[in-house]
Amino acid sequence: MSIRTERVASVIKEEIGALLVRDYNNPAYGFITVTDVRVTADLKIAKVMFSIMGAPDVQKKTMAMLEQERSHIRGMVARKLTLRFIPDLQFYHDTTMDRVHRINTLINEIHKNDSGHGDTSGS
Repeated sequence: MSIRTERVASVIKEEIGALLVRDYNNPAYGFITVTDVRVTADLKIAKVMFSIMGAPDVQKKTMAMLEQERSHIRGMVARKLTLRFIPDLQFYHDTTMDRVHRINTLINEIHKNDSGHGDTSGS
């Protein structure tokens, strides 16, 4: 990414994050965090990655809400950007934290099983 696209991505990430906290802070949507924004070189598309802490049904509801509110969110971001053309927003659910949690759980289970067997060699 060029410096300009990185700056635009950074502003979009900051603005959407603040907007979600301010206007969409609803327990029905879980805890939404913008994890990354990637803007195409022509500044026409912004891919917004987000994570949702909540049950699968809450995550599904949140994804539907973000799609439904996409034009409103884009309009709010447009007020903060000084660009001739505001990028179209595409939302993607980032499941990295879910995978990290699952891996940590598996590692903890392995350590519990290892410590339960102990060393029987007598040393």
